[in-house]
Parts: sequence; C-alpha cells; structure tokens
Amino acid sequence: MKPGAAIEAVCDKTTDDRLSITAIVLAFNEEIHIRRCLERILPHVQRVVVVDSFSTDKTVEIARDLGAEVLQHPFKHQADQFQWALDTLDIQTDWVLKLDSDEYLEPSAQEWLRQKLVDVPADVTGLEFKRKVIFQGRFIRHGRYYQTVLLRLWRRGCGAIEQRWMDEHAILLHGRSTRVDAGDLVDDNLNDMTYWIDKHNRYATRAMVDFINREHPIFWKDERIKDTDSSAGKKRFLKNSLYARAPLYLRAFLFYAYRYIFRLGFLDGREGLVFHFMHGCWVFMLIDAKIDEARRFIRAHGIEAFKQHLVDRHRIQL
Repeated sequence: MKPGAAIEAVCDKTTDDRLSITAIVLAFNEEIHIRRCLERILPHVQRVVVVDSFSTDKTVEIARDLGAEVLQHPFKHQADQFQWALDTLDIQTDWVLKLDSDEYLEPSAQEWLRQKLVDVPADVTGLEFKRKVIFQGRFIRHGRYYQTVLLRLWRRGCGAIEQRWMDEHAILLHGRSTRVDAGDLVDDNLNDMTYWIDKHNRYATRAMVDFINREHPIFWKDERIKDTDSSAGKKRFLKNSLYARAPLYLRAFLFYAYRYIFRLGFLDGREGLVFHFMHGCWVFMLIDAKIDEARRFIRAHGIEAFKQHLVDRHRIQL
C-alpha cells in the first residue's frame, strides 16, 4: 500500500460527512510529529493545509503523501506565519481550526464537533478547547496548567492572530466564544530535553522583545485582546498588571512557588517536578536575565543599536 493510502481510504469513505473546517497546521522540521497530527485530523475536516517554513527533513514529503496541502513561507514568528495563511488561503469552509504540528484533538473532542458543530448558535463565532500538556509521557494535571483554555476554532472571517513575538493568541473580531466541553486539545511534544531547552531559549528571547517594547515602543503593539472577554484576555491582563510589575528574578521564584506548591504541581510526580521548575521558574528567570541584559545594552548603545543587535545576534527583524 502506498504512503497515505490508509488515510485516503478513510477520507474517501467520509468525504460527504467531513466537517466544514479548514485546519491550518504550522510546521518546521516536524517529521517526528506531523504524521500523528495529520492522521488524526484529515478524516474529520474538509481541508488541511500545512504551512511549512522550508523544512529540511521529511515534513513536507509526509504531509503531501497523507493528502494535506502544503504551502511554504519564510518564518518571522508564529503569529505572522498563521496570519499570512489566513490572509493568503482562499478559505471556503465555514470554520477555521488552528493547530501546531505537535498537537491533536482527542477523539471525544472530534465527536463533539461532529455532533454539535452544526447546532452552534449563530452568535457563537469561536470555540475554545482545554489544553492538555503531556511532558515526558506524563499528563501535567496540576499547577493550574490544565486550566489553560485556548480559542482554536472560529467561523470563517471571524478570527485573527494578535501580532506578538511570543504568547500570541487567536482573537475574535466579533461574536462570542464558548467552550468545547468534551475532549481536549493535546500538546504532546516528543522531542528530548535538549530540544525543549533550545526552543524555550528562543521563546525567552522573543518574550524579552515584547517586554522591551512596553518600555521602548519599537514596533506596533497589538492590544486587540483587551477588547475581548476571552480567557486569554483575562490572563494577559493579570500578566501585565501584576506579574510584569513585580521585581525581576523574584517574580520567577514566586510564580514557581505558586504553581508547584499552592497549585499542587508536586502531585505531578517526577516529570512534574522537572516541568514546573523548568517551565515555571527557569524559563521566566531566563526571560528576566534577557530583559536585564537588553536594558544594559540600550543604556550603553541606544535603542537603534539594540534593534540592529536583534538582527545580528538573533535574526529578529522588527
């Protein structure tokens, strides 16, 4: 049987009842994840588009063999990449689904969509999913992390991606959202700790850029999420009004203590110890160190030199 034949067979049988959804999947060197992601979504939606950042592994080959469309576009950051897809694709389906390559919907969430999507009230323009993070094979249930809710599915023309270098969210341009109350959006990255550290080091640099932009406006600050009543908007408000005003470094320790002790992160076992410390303390400490470093650079050389430094050192073109 040729590659992708099993998926093609399933899709052929379910063409008429596949949901009117275009799934957009961002990818770069994701051969470890892309098959799992696509095999779990292709049988259920009318269109799947992989937006690839010129992968050098087999990501594109696997995606095309499975029957997904593949577009390639130079990468700036996740928000820019996904918004480019929204602006470029001629989307004809009723709904748009946002996925990363290491994510997938649980079967119960897929079934919820099959049973209830057609009956969603007209004023509901977006659907939120609860995110389930799997770290080193373990479901991270505690530390308040399992309470993260993300807008990932919206009616065509009703959604956009806020333009940030880090921690971007989908936002509704009008209407309201409701939550899918069966099944989760699973985030299960299969790479090793070296990959995890390298990735979050890059994320910390991008988070620093967004923070410095609050102090020295060097690019347009997208604040559209303030006008929404979303879970992400409320979380952003708390982050900007409380966490961002706390002293550098100390806030990383306080956040870790909150997650690991007061929100019972210790109940997640050995894997939880690593995850909550690395994600809840180390990453935020690293962000603060990069903010501290950026402030010193700006004091010594000025903001224009800092912008050029971002290009030269981090390939970040504002």
